[in-house]
Amino acid sequence: MAKRGAARKPSSRASRPASHSTREGLKTGSLAPQTAASRSIAEAIGTQVRNLRRKLDLTGAELADQAGLSAGMLSKIENGAVSASIDSLEALARALNVPLTTFFASYEEQRDCSFVRGGQGVTIERRGTKAGHQYQLLGHSISGEVVVEPYLITLTEEAKPYTMFQHAGVEFIYMLTGKVLYRHADKAYPLAPGDALFFDAAALHGPEELTKLPMTYLSIIIYPRG
Repeated sequence: MAKRGAARKPSSRASRPASHSTREGLKTGSLAPQTAASRSIAEAIGTQVRNLRRKLDLTGAELADQAGLSAGMLSKIENGAVSASIDSLEALARALNVPLTTFFASYEEQRDCSFVRGGQGVTIERRGTKAGHQYQLLGHSISGEVVVEPYLITLTEEAKPYTMFQHAGVEFIYMLTGKVLYRHADKAYPLAPGDALFFDAAALHGPEELTKLPMTYLSIIIYPRG
């Protein structure tokens, strides 16, 4: 009788889902794509050269000829495959009729950063704000395609329920202290410290029952820049 093959032993290495930090191409735990700022300076310069050439409706061969470069070298510069010499960049700048510094604009573009010390947020009046509802703006964005407004919201003993907030974008709420029954559209959610709520802000929303006052929560509103 033929011997049966020995059964394979289960592997001692359990399969684990890849974490965000180990997934290819990710630098943080976020799934957001890398920004242009993560490109090399050669890639940033190449992109600028290509965009300026196209803006002038020039072919690669035409620009290469005007700058005294080979078409192959220009292609490598535009694709960030080589670090162009200063002489080559000066020739391209003359051919494109732009300052040399233009090529570095996207690489050196500044990014927003807002720092607010504890207790020094800007107190503002939001549309629909009622007595006992205090809003402190903790930061702001001054550029980009979206606006981000982080608020520290405090509801005092004088606060009254208000469920008629409505605006563009999305909103994220994170409860810090107190308790509330928070209404969004046709549903209400009981929130206590540590609870979070993320929703489409185009629907009517707001605190429906103020279960435990005073209360504080972080509210982050994100909407397209008009």
